[in-house]
Amino acid sequence: MVTKALAEELNNQFLNSSPEEVLTYFLEHFKGNIALASSLGLEDQTLTDMIVKIDPGTSIFTLDMGRLFSETYRLIDQTNRKYQIRIQVFFPDAEKVEKFVHENGINGFYYSIEQRKSCCQVRKLEPLQRAFKNLEVWICGLRNSQAVTRQSLQMVEWDEKNNIIKLNPLIHFSEQDVWDYIRTHQVPYNILHDKGFPSIGCQPCTHAVQPGDDIRAGRWWWENPEHKECGLHR
Repeated sequence: MVTKALAEELNNQFLNSSPEEVLTYFLEHFKGNIALASSLGLEDQTLTDMIVKIDPGTSIFTLDMGRLFSETYRLIDQTNRKYQIRIQVFFPDAEKVEKFVHENGINGFYYSIEQRKSCCQVRKLEPLQRAFKNLEVWICGLRNSQAVTRQSLQMVEWDEKNNIIKLNPLIHFSEQDVWDYIRTHQVPYNILHDKGFPSIGCQPCTHAVQPGDDIRAGRWWWENPEHKECGLHR
């Protein structure tokens, strides 16, 4: 059984390890109970490449919130074909989505933080709970330099809410490190990244940013930086 104490112990053990080193250990020791939660972003595509080279049978899943860019769907297919894998796709409960839209409007998430978080709850957090079934470790593409909300993250963390270990192999990577890996290993990525989208989520909640802007500036751009999380990462 995984515990907070175990997470802390493993974090101390792998604090300064490379992504490949930490992934090799975790994919072996938690085989069958570990998965990559992929948003199809640059970081998760990097991790997909690393994971497939270590253990191609590792589970990889993504969440389809129902309002993704067409380019994101294209990338799912492209990734599956390149690596000869099948990314598992989890969808929100249709009745809960219908209820949210009926009560808040089709774009009700624009009008308050509470409504936006309710939308994320229905479209992202509830499907994630189903994806977590039987898992002991979930692998994430989080990096310290991504946002003010992520500066204190660690390599190995304990997710108190979900009673699961969260592994962040790229925690010390810079954006340039990620791009270098993508280009060196010819990893497929979302073409929206070449059009000013450093961070990509649902289409209504994401737009392009200007050069030099914070990489999360295009996500929920109508909110303050300290609020720009959907609840997956606390």
